[in-house]
Amino acid sequence: MNKNYYKILGVSKQASSTEIRKAYHKLAHKYHPDKGGDGNKFKEINEAYQILSNQEKRAQYDKFGRVFERGSQPGFDFQWSWGRPDIGFDFNVEDLSDLVEEMFGFSGSRKRKDFKKGSSIKIDVEIVLEETLRGTEKEIKLRKQVSCLRCQGIGAEPGTKIVECFSCRGTGHVQEVKKTFFTSFTKYIVCPECMGEGYRPEKPCNVCRGEGRTKGEEDIKVWVPAGVDTNQIIKIEGKGNAGRKSGKPGDLFIRIFLKEHSILKRKGDDLYVSIPILFSQAALGDEIDIPTLEGENFSLKIPAGIESGKIFRISKKGIPHFSGRGRGDLYVQLAIKTPKKLSKKQKELLKKLRIEKI
Repeated sequence: MNKNYYKILGVSKQASSTEIRKAYHKLAHKYHPDKGGDGNKFKEINEAYQILSNQEKRAQYDKFGRVFERGSQPGFDFQWSWGRPDIGFDFNVEDLSDLVEEMFGFSGSRKRKDFKKGSSIKIDVEIVLEETLRGTEKEIKLRKQVSCLRCQGIGAEPGTKIVECFSCRGTGHVQEVKKTFFTSFTKYIVCPECMGEGYRPEKPCNVCRGEGRTKGEEDIKVWVPAGVDTNQIIKIEGKGNAGRKSGKPGDLFIRIFLKEHSILKRKGDDLYVSIPILFSQAALGDEIDIPTLEGENFSLKIPAGIESGKIFRISKKGIPHFSGRGRGDLYVQLAIKTPKKLSKKQKELLKKLRIEKI
């Protein structure tokens, strides 16, 4: 039975990639197993996002109602996500068959390992506390392997052909014979000439030397959602290193680091601030300004006779919840400030207060 991925994420079929991403982050936070959510629902949400966030897979899904992965068979779709679901590392049936064949030296008609796929890139991005309020877009200049402009990523010099590998005759693997004192045994290994592809360029590209990729730079815009915290990871599919010879590119993993604020301290989605007050303010009461994440001061009324260390809670002035619903709170702790230096007049006044036992 085919699934309605748009319905799972709660978006329309015309939804933009930004709307799909926001809907996914909202639902993933709500149903994450670590937060007490429904594990099966979370897997379904993750599956929907993996399809709809990929332009090629989404187009295939819109046209056929499902996605046909290379090597899959009708009625036999099995995929499970291990590790952190928000990162999306996959382990499937084809990976298992690869492992068994490598252990026992089998080859047959198994799917070749994707040697052409580009490697993933991991980077760190620092944001300030104020940027967690509504989310922010970061522009990153990424040095990485990009598709070769001369050969358009194919690896062959323009005007030349792609021909069958002479060593493996197009099979992608060759026999390796190992001899011992008593016997010899044969196993299949990846062809070292074509790296398992079965074909080679007739004349390698003069720029990339047949790789289909070169070193370069790419400017990437990254949306960092509201409520994000230190060590959370954002995955951008297909923005890693370019693959060999038009192979699939790797992914980009961005780890978030939150820069420490000069006044406000974050604990979860709550904020904490310590405000010094005068003894006269504590004794007589007063109205003071409290800094907030928005940059505007909040007026707090101090009752007369307040003690040092008293904590006030200001509702919904903390960090927005990652789910997009509601915010944390702001906790204000008052600390009576003892003056280090006193004028002559101040000393006389305090002496009089001491006489009055104040």
